[in-house]
Amino acid sequence: MTPKQALRERSPRPAAGSGLPVVEYAAHNRGNMQLAIANNGTFGTYGEAIIDPFTGLQLPSCIYPKNSDLVYLWVGAFWIGAVVGRDTLVSVGTDDFYGTEEFWPEVKPFGDIRIESMDPGDPRYSPKARSEQDIVTEYTDTLANPALVARDPTDARNHIPLNIKVTQRTMAWSYSYADDFILFDYGIQNIGRKALKRVYMGIWVDGDVWHVSRNGPEGWNDDIVGFLRTFPAPEGCGYIDTVNIAYHADNDGDPVGSSWDYRSVPHVVGTRIVRTPSDSLAYSFNWWIINYSDAARDFGPRKIGTPDDPFRSFGSRLGTPEGDRNKYYVLSHPEFDYDLLFTALDHTAEGFLPPPQFAADYARGYDTRYLLSFGPFDIDPGQHLPITFAWVGGKYLHTNPLNFKALFNPGGPQRFYESLNFRDLAVNSRWASWVYDNPGVDTDSDGYAGKFRVCGRQAAPGSGAGSGEVEFAGTGDTMYYEGDGVPDFRGASPPPAPVARIIPEVGKLTVRWNGFYSETTPDIFLRSVDFEGYRLYKALDDRQSSFSLITSYDREDYNRYIWVRSAEFTGWQVRETPFSLDSLRQWKGDPDFMPTAYTMQRPLYFHDSIFYFAPQDYNASTLGRPHTIRKVYPEARAVSRDSTTWLPEDITIEHGRPLPKYYEYEYVLDNLQASVPLYVAVTAFDFGSPEVGIASLETSPINSAIMEYPLIPADSVEKYDLDAYVYPNPYRYDAGYAADGYENRDGTLSVDRARRIHFANLPRVCRISIYTLDGDLVVTFDHNYPEGGPQSSHDTWDVITRNTQAPVSGLYYWVVESATRTQIGKLVILQ
Repeated sequence: MTPKQALRERSPRPAAGSGLPVVEYAAHNRGNMQLAIANNGTFGTYGEAIIDPFTGLQLPSCIYPKNSDLVYLWVGAFWIGAVVGRDTLVSVGTDDFYGTEEFWPEVKPFGDIRIESMDPGDPRYSPKARSEQDIVTEYTDTLANPALVARDPTDARNHIPLNIKVTQRTMAWSYSYADDFILFDYGIQNIGRKALKRVYMGIWVDGDVWHVSRNGPEGWNDDIVGFLRTFPAPEGCGYIDTVNIAYHADNDGDPVGSSWDYRSVPHVVGTRIVRTPSDSLAYSFNWWIINYSDAARDFGPRKIGTPDDPFRSFGSRLGTPEGDRNKYYVLSHPEFDYDLLFTALDHTAEGFLPPPQFAADYARGYDTRYLLSFGPFDIDPGQHLPITFAWVGGKYLHTNPLNFKALFNPGGPQRFYESLNFRDLAVNSRWASWVYDNPGVDTDSDGYAGKFRVCGRQAAPGSGAGSGEVEFAGTGDTMYYEGDGVPDFRGASPPPAPVARIIPEVGKLTVRWNGFYSETTPDIFLRSVDFEGYRLYKALDDRQSSFSLITSYDREDYNRYIWVRSAEFTGWQVRETPFSLDSLRQWKGDPDFMPTAYTMQRPLYFHDSIFYFAPQDYNASTLGRPHTIRKVYPEARAVSRDSTTWLPEDITIEHGRPLPKYYEYEYVLDNLQASVPLYVAVTAFDFGSPEVGIASLETSPINSAIMEYPLIPADSVEKYDLDAYVYPNPYRYDAGYAADGYENRDGTLSVDRARRIHFANLPRVCRISIYTLDGDLVVTFDHNYPEGGPQSSHDTWDVITRNTQAPVSGLYYWVVESATRTQIGKLVILQ
């Protein structure tokens, strides 16, 4: 165990039932980034295997992209410091050196995590939710119990609280433009009796990057950090976006030879502050390297010191700030460190100390953490202040597996730095700020909608659109790029995903879904329903890249393009939402009008305008044909959104809640191999908002995917008292199951941990045990699906004994015990 891993062992936490505050976790998994959130001012899991109490699954620290097993975080934390009377005090979620944890929730159940969703089809729907997945926590720094809050060895005193309460709401979306970031919104309240003066806040990040198979120094000792201030705006015209994002990444992306493989980590993750209590605050960016065993190798960029700003010694360490006073100094000192890649260069002209002894080693990547901070401001007793930051991912910072080896030189890192691709990080950072504060939206109706740009003209603030309108991309060459300064916490969204279930049979899966919410929920910007259709996907694992489209349905509608000629823009434009065929025939005054007869090359001249038409999506609008989507209840009547008007014959409860039969659909996948599970997903998509530059949006298949085996379902097993069975039997170590795709499809497990023996025709609740012929217990585990559902008739054994060993070759007995019967069978294992 490394000193870094041992740090967790020195910081034990109370268990549930102890009467003390309990630190709990929940995971964001709605978008393309999975992130563990704790109720103590931290996020990330310290590399530990922590179980999500809401799902029972192991929490990801920060996995990006989703389900990739690529980790981009050890732990992050909220820091806050202030002057209280004559004291300089700091409270931190953690500091990753002494393991200090100074924020704690209330005792259960008052400190429990709360999850909410704006999705009306989600069981956790709440009108208070701002995103598809809100995680809400509250914690304070008032706990002074030395058994929980460690004594500060540097200041030689117990924790002195600032007396603040933090209400934290983190938000995630699955939309294509918003699935690469998570917003953190904090409400900071002074619950003490003393004013907090010269307050500084910060986000501290130990952003280690590794594949789950490399959880150790080989994974985290080669990371880089830096700060990206600006990036060219995607729309061009010479405009530059202010990005202001602190980032961390692996130094070279961990290539294997001259190529990437599934363990490579070529992406980047960063932190951007999008809201502070005041626009006139000062910002600082500091990074440092902790060496737990050798203080001489501890390093962080430091200014030389001047008569007006004297150098502050941190004691034996140059970089790591120990104790409240040193932490406050780093939070508050106006300093922007150079990027780690440039450590070996001389920065004395910028006021920094000369390069350290091991500068060339550090510049190649190290175990580094950073602090992005801002202030000062005061918080009076009872006062609340808001801050918001975005945790943002960007794909493929590293574009070539050979770049680091070929281009990096500690004495001249610029060539390698210029090879880094920050485009995706910058674009996602921009979207994070736009979702926080929608550009072109006059939220408070004061006549100001933000700042806009016009190609070929000077950028200027504008009064913009009226209240409630959105212009993420304006018509012609005008585009709003900043909001009105009033938070929105919303973005254009697809329709809610349909409520789905799978009915298994041998060799067949019937996918059944209800689209009531998908087809009747108004879009928040259009204020009307923008549902367009459904898509059905299947995959053999749960990675985004594995899903393939099976079939789709969309309404028959058409986009109407009009030729525009003006001083600012000349070309074809779409200014309205799609038209149905009937509405176009009524507009044209021709009951036989066919819009597809008029193309860009052969347009329609009508009423002094020129038009052409194109289908929105594929117009695959016919239901009920062989091998297509069909309505389950084709004779059911359409009903309104008001459920009080529904009659008993209008509804079905097969999804666990009353829903109208009119919106019930199904699709049958047949000729399937019964031993191979499928991930199946039904998504809903809209027609977008072409007049404001937003393309069609679709719900995420990986969020709605259901894994099921095409086997007999558990209710049939119990109804007909069917016998359980085992496959493959015999199980052969040399049979090449992994090579054939039956085991370890994502390649994340070692060979001895990837083996699987399957049990089928199981009742919903039973116990499975394996014995030797002599009656010695090899392993036992519970199969527990009391409510039925996916995989309720199936389970697997990982071919590991209860003593965590591989079983020897031989004949074994298996026993399946349920409430109604006990079944016994034989199993052969051949090494």
